Amino acid sequence: MKKNKSVQKNVVENKLSNDNLKDTNIEKKEEIPRKNLTLKIFEILENFGLWILEKIHLNFLSKFYKEHIEGMRYLVCGALSTVVNILAYAIAAKLLFISIPENATFSIFTIVLSLRVTISDTFAFIIALIFAYWVNKMIVFNSKCDNIKELIKEMTSFTSCRIFTQIISLAMMNFAVVINMNDVIMKIIANIVVIILNFILSKLIIFKK
Repeated sequence: MKKNKSVQKNVVENKLSNDNLKDTNIEKKEEIPRKNLTLKIFEILENFGLWILEKIHLNFLSKFYKEHIEGMRYLVCGALSTVVNILAYAIAAKLLFISIPENATFSIFTIVLSLRVTISDTFAFIIALIFAYWVNKMIVFNSKCDNIKELIKEMTSFTSCRIFTQIISLAMMNFAVVINMNDVIMKIIANIVVIILNFILSKLIIFKK
C-alpha cells in the first residue's frame, strides 16, 4: 500500500512538474515579440546583404553584424535617415534660393543666408523625424505599445529628444555661416554628431525595454 501511494505521489508530482514546464514554455512564447511587416521586409534585404558579404569572403563583417545586430541595424537606419535628411535639406535649400543684392552688407548677407539655412534645416528635420521614428520603432527596437497612452508617450519622448539634437544641429549649421564654411559639409558633420546622440537617447530613454 505504501509503495502504491508513493508511486501515485510521484506520478502526481511529475504531472504537476510537466504542467509547470508547459506553462513556462507558453509564457516564453508569449513574451517573444511578433515581427511587423516592416521588420520582415528589412530582414529579407538584410539577409541578402549578409549573403553577399559571405560570397565575397567578408565573413568577418557578416559575423560582426550578427553579433551586434541592434547596433548595426541602428547604424543602417541612421544612415538612411541621414540620407533622407541631407536630400530634404538640399531640395529645400535649392527651392528656397533667395537672391541677395550685390551691394548688401555682410550683416544682411549673413542674416539672409542664416534664414535660408534655418528654414531648410527645419524642413529636413521634420521629414527625417517621421522617417527615423518609423524605422527605429519597427526595425531597430521592434517596439510595441499596448495602448494609445504608451504610444503618445513614446512619440513625445522621441520627438523631444530629436528636438534637443536638432537644436545642436542648428547651432552647428549657423556656426558654419559665421565662419563662412560650406553648409552641406557642416550638415554631414552635424549628422554624425546627431546620430551618436540619438542612439544613446533611444537606447536609454525612448525605447527602453
